[in-house]
Amino acid sequence: MCKLCFSLLSSHTAPHESISKGRRSLMGLFGAMPLAAVLGSSAVQAQTNIPLPENVLSPDQALARLMAGNERYVSGKSEAINFDTTRSALSKGQNPYACILSCADSRVAPELCFDEGRGDLFVTRVAGNFVTPDILASLEYGTAVLKSPLIMVLGHSSCGAISAAVQAYTENAAFPGHIQALTTALAPAVRQAVNDKATNLVQASERNNILLNVRNLKESNPIISQLVKDGKLKIVGGFYNLSTGRVDLVS
Repeated sequence: MCKLCFSLLSSHTAPHESISKGRRSLMGLFGAMPLAAVLGSSAVQAQTNIPLPENVLSPDQALARLMAGNERYVSGKSEAINFDTTRSALSKGQNPYACILSCADSRVAPELCFDEGRGDLFVTRVAGNFVTPDILASLEYGTAVLKSPLIMVLGHSSCGAISAAVQAYTENAAFPGHIQALTTALAPAVRQAVNDKATNLVQASERNNILLNVRNLKESNPIISQLVKDGKLKIVGGFYNLSTGRVDLVS
């Protein structure tokens, strides 16, 4: 984890404030450099290259396709993927139809649980599926440059990061290395579950964490919030059940 992210996550600042400070620090590094200079010419070209025309969708169409893929996965009807058919097109660019902010848990595999292939999903992962400055920058790239019309914050059952956050909050448990920074970042979800007097703090915190990060993304200025306002981007929460493979929308 970079020093900037660690310092942000280790502080007691609210998540959306930390993200804003992180972006200001990054902007200070880039200054007034044009987008092409920051991202590189190949990234700008991705705006016009359409390697997968079937991925050009509205936000609602993208969400429907994502959930239909999960239904195939749950029912054991995942489609066979021939990677040879898209290799040439994807070597020239990418236009994923959805961005996924997923937990890093090895049991959660977005391309598998949504029955998609290479080039379809722009996946960012961190233990606890929460927004960091680097995750935010990646999602800004995925939506503003690659034109993905959908972001899903994907949490899951039996999340170890959330369990650790609950222990840290309720038992003052300490964890080695940088793991403590994760529990600090996830504390708002646990605090809300405690305030709500939830009977199962882990389960309530898992869902709270999804909703808090959906809200943080929707309020993220200047890029993502404007895309949402313009109707070009939808941001939703999803909860992956490890025992069934099913993803339920969280709202």
